[in-house]
Amino acid sequence: MSAPSTGPGAGQHRAVLAVEVEALPAEERPEPGPIAVLPNAEPAFVDAVEASGGRVEPISERTRGLVWLDYRDPDGFAAALEAHPSIGWVQLPFAGVDAFARTIAAEARPGLIWTSAKGAYAQPVAEHALTLTLALLRVIPTRVRARSWGTVPEGRSLYGMDVVVIGAGGIALELIRLLQPFGVRITVVRRSAHDVDGAEHTLTTDQLRGALPTADVVVVAAALTGGTRRLLGAAELALMKPSAVLVNIARGGLVDTDALVQALRDGTLAGAGLDVTDPEPLPDGHPLWDEPNCLITPHQADTPEMVAPLLAERVRLNVAAFLGDGRFVGLVDPEAGY
Repeated sequence: MSAPSTGPGAGQHRAVLAVEVEALPAEERPEPGPIAVLPNAEPAFVDAVEASGGRVEPISERTRGLVWLDYRDPDGFAAALEAHPSIGWVQLPFAGVDAFARTIAAEARPGLIWTSAKGAYAQPVAEHALTLTLALLRVIPTRVRARSWGTVPEGRSLYGMDVVVIGAGGIALELIRLLQPFGVRITVVRRSAHDVDGAEHTLTTDQLRGALPTADVVVVAAALTGGTRRLLGAAELALMKPSAVLVNIARGGLVDTDALVQALRDGTLAGAGLDVTDPEPLPDGHPLWDEPNCLITPHQADTPEMVAPLLAERVRLNVAAFLGDGRFVGLVDPEAGY
């Protein structure tokens, strides 16, 4: 069953989208108790905890739940968990948990569950993916660099194109919904062979290369794990049409950066729209900055103003699960890495 699509404080975006609610058996549920909100007890998230009947306290031996809000401090996160083994539930701040992968592996133990924000930010990120796609097809990178009136007709329409979406999480599903008015033909590439609503074809990851030669647009919306790192390398990019564009709004490590630079330089790829890069942040002077057909945004498909109410709603739902029937949203599989 899918999670509710609306909630308090969701603002203009729906707070939860196309994410499964998973009911844990009673014997697997963490022991309820006080919840710490770290590294700073921001009022919006304290309110979200209390809205579901939770009690926020400074972290101590009494703490049973932890809401962690900062991906930039994995060491502080690891230290907090190591020092407080009584914690049984952890809420992480983003859909991807790769920043915390080492800690998740190190702290794996019975009775500790993890939830992420996967699916919560689907709408703003999918909107950004569509923005990058349209910008590339309409040669906006060229237009914004121009200093004189262009005389060569350029630009293509998205209508009727073949689009490959890599991944089938909330962002991918929301992007499929946004693409419907354009009459595109969508192929989804995912780990599972289960069909995806709105896609004409659903392929497994090992069939990715077969989907690339006919694609006009490839959108990367998958999780970064050990098995998906550099999923798109030189061999995969070489299979794409010279007129195709690549959009990545997931994680930079899913694409081989050196291979992407070479494909753009050689003209074997028409353009790339990147909200994420590898390395990240992308250093000044990196060759990608000089590629005229590359549009880079600094990992801001979802800004703090957009995501704060959405994460607060995820916290509210999972506090209710933590204290109640164990129906968590966005459970993380530590072995799969998402």
